[in-house]
Amino acid sequence: MSAARRGFLDALPGIHRGWLLGFAHETSFPAGTRMFDEGGAADRFWLLRSGLVALDVHVPGRGTVVVETVADGELLGWSWLFEPYRWHLGARTRTEVHAWEFDARLVRDAMEDSPAAGLALFRTIAEQVIGERLRAARTRLMDLYGNGPEPAPAPRGAAR
Repeated sequence: MSAARRGFLDALPGIHRGWLLGFAHETSFPAGTRMFDEGGAADRFWLLRSGLVALDVHVPGRGTVVVETVADGELLGWSWLFEPYRWHLGARTRTEVHAWEFDARLVRDAMEDSPAAGLALFRTIAEQVIGERLRAARTRLMDLYGNGPEPAPAPRGAAR
């Protein structure tokens, strides 16, 4: 099983799992709950224990478009890691969700105080969340735009 399919906590080195969970508190959300909006303050993040959350983006002229769904075992949110700490996407629960919730500022401060744990967390987020979501976005773009014929190159000197 690939690291991406094992779940976030399983991919985090064992020595650091308890460290991270020490910042968690349990929470739940009913289906249809708006968890955060694009552009809002990214001041927390979640590890999903059960349920589905749709990530969406506002597209002018099309409204809100779902770009990915986060499921059990996955981390929801990474905008809290990078200034200006604003969500790049929005999120709405598709089903009832049970999760561990984390205060982003507390975890960022703890990452500074414990560099080994902070590096392990950052690497796991980079591999499990950022890397996987970029690969998924690439696949979606290939599905949308990669099936058509390659455009012919413009003749030399032609206006573009």
